Amino acid sequence: MIRRFWSRRFVVGVVSATFAVGACSGSSSEPEAETTTTTTTPAAPELLPLHAAPDPGGGGRIVDRDGREVLLRGVNVNALVEYWQYGDFPTTFPITEYDAEQMAGIGWNVVRLLVSWSRVEPEPGQYDEAYLDEVRDAVELFARYGVWSIIDFHQDAWGASLAARDDETCASADERAFGWDGAPAWATLDGGAPRCAAGGVRETSPAVRAAFTAFWSNRPGPDGVGVRTRYADMVGHVAARFANEPAVAGYDVMNEPNAFGPDELQGLSNLYADTVREVRAAEDAESGTAHLVFFEPSILWSDNVDGSVPPVFEHDGNVVFAPHIYRGGLTDGPIERADFERARSDAAIFGGAPVLVGEWGSGPERAEDPDDHYFTEHQDLQDEFRFSATLWTWRESCGDPHKAADARAGKVPEVWGEFEVDCTTNDVSGPREELIDQLTRDIPD
Repeated sequence: MIRRFWSRRFVVGVVSATFAVGACSGSSSEPEAETTTTTTTPAAPELLPLHAAPDPGGGGRIVDRDGREVLLRGVNVNALVEYWQYGDFPTTFPITEYDAEQMAGIGWNVVRLLVSWSRVEPEPGQYDEAYLDEVRDAVELFARYGVWSIIDFHQDAWGASLAARDDETCASADERAFGWDGAPAWATLDGGAPRCAAGGVRETSPAVRAAFTAFWSNRPGPDGVGVRTRYADMVGHVAARFANEPAVAGYDVMNEPNAFGPDELQGLSNLYADTVREVRAAEDAESGTAHLVFFEPSILWSDNVDGSVPPVFEHDGNVVFAPHIYRGGLTDGPIERADFERARSDAAIFGGAPVLVGEWGSGPERAEDPDDHYFTEHQDLQDEFRFSATLWTWRESCGDPHKAADARAGKVPEVWGEFEVDCTTNDVSGPREELIDQLTRDIPD
């Protein structure tokens, strides 16, 4: 039995209406319909604790406390990320009640809530509890609408501190590395390596590679403690804060880890083993409930590169394999069923763990093309394989570093997400109705 959740249409944007939008740049400008309709909102269902039911043969499932299967379907939310600032616009939009209401209206029951190590632990062993209060507030907001949160410790190209220096000389101006998000500067042991990204590929920056190599080998940070150890401790600290919170589905240990080659994959496996132990110890200390631990393969998995899955690590079975399936979305060619088969096969290595596709998606303009079925076809495969999944992304600001390449090239950026944004002002001009229509669907029986 799959636990069902109510499916409502997008509250604003599915009726014929024009929108009056606030003019504050960087605000979460909520569209207001000039014509109004009366919508009865059912009470949000109780969010029960979730755990994994592994199955090496048929594929694992996520179930609730009562043993009912739960398919987690939703979206990534980046409002709490500490991104590198490249321009004048804010890097993110704030989370609002409106956002949670609209997500529930689409029929989603989960958000992958991105947080930054740099914000959680600004100095070694020192945690920013005010920031974690913001995370808690977001979790509670989504919970009021029947939406679980997966706390995702997000990183892209290591961290914000690895942008090219002002006096950096690279092969071309286009190769000067951007900063991104993730690690604090104190944990960035890059040894002064160049900050140049060959071909504009952020993971090729020597500084990014050096920082990750130091991390996987657990080199000591400024306080003498290994930086990988510090990371696992940090996740454990967050787990203690949410040990008794059923609205937290679990923790995605690291987004798209840059683990290349056998030694680094072993480091990734060690990180997962250490993190599971820290999370469980924190939950036990708080007399809490064991939450799901989501673990990802190397970032190379999405490119179908052999040797991108870490060795098996010690765990208690309450884990979820969480690859990203972007083929057909970020790459040329169609969606490949083989990617879903590979995800299930790789999950079987870890005892038949359930699968969550942590990221998938493509340019939102594709939903406007009647001959382009990317969004519906991807969801059809999610249903067939009974995978949970979270779309990239909900709202994207024009100041997000993902838009920096367009700005560097003199182009007005175009954002992803469920909302049109004018990147000359960063004002939200309304929801993308065609995309939302394709994302609004029932959870399969």
